[in-house]
Amino acid sequence: MAALRRWLFAGLLVLAPLGITLWVLQWIVGTLDQTLLILPDSWQPDRLFGHRIPGLGVLLALAILLAVGAITSNIVGRKLIEWSDALLHRIPVVRSIYSSVKQVSDTLFSPSGNAFRTAVLVEWPRPGVWTIALITGTPGGDVANHLDGDFVSVYVPTTPNPTGGYFVLLPRKDCIELKMSVDEALRYVISMGVVVPAAPAVPAVPPALSDAR
Repeated sequence: MAALRRWLFAGLLVLAPLGITLWVLQWIVGTLDQTLLILPDSWQPDRLFGHRIPGLGVLLALAILLAVGAITSNIVGRKLIEWSDALLHRIPVVRSIYSSVKQVSDTLFSPSGNAFRTAVLVEWPRPGVWTIALITGTPGGDVANHLDGDFVSVYVPTTPNPTGGYFVLLPRKDCIELKMSVDEALRYVISMGVVVPAAPAVPAVPPALSDAR
């Protein structure tokens, strides 16, 4: 029985990550394949090839992204984007949704942005209890007027689903910057502490200095 139990757990350790990876990839491909719905009926792969070909939606989505990026990289494209932004900002209901989503996307995907660039260690949800968080920026607007001192905006992800979490404002001095990437920090949170990031490399001490010590 001990051997069977050991083999069972060994099989789970091999197949569980593989199965979850395949499931996530299948979900991503299936979601991106929905972009094929924008094509006319006569251009649908089912009609052209007689059967469904998984992954064509991924290629179409990448082609759309590249085309939009190429168009917006020139002066004419930027003007079109400005006109479309101005038009969307004049529609009552769409204005609030579009402006909020655009501000978040500009902050997250901007190469010069600081959002989700630094992992920190903070006391949460009470003193003496520590968790990993991500710095998203600094307080602004009227919120900054009511905070005394240097504060930072911090996102505390939850385990095992990091898309749900808490947004808090903490003094910068209470945040301990970690020598790990955001990807390593998220893996640490998602795995509930099982996948421990590697410790930062300690610079070697020259022989002369070590002998002096």
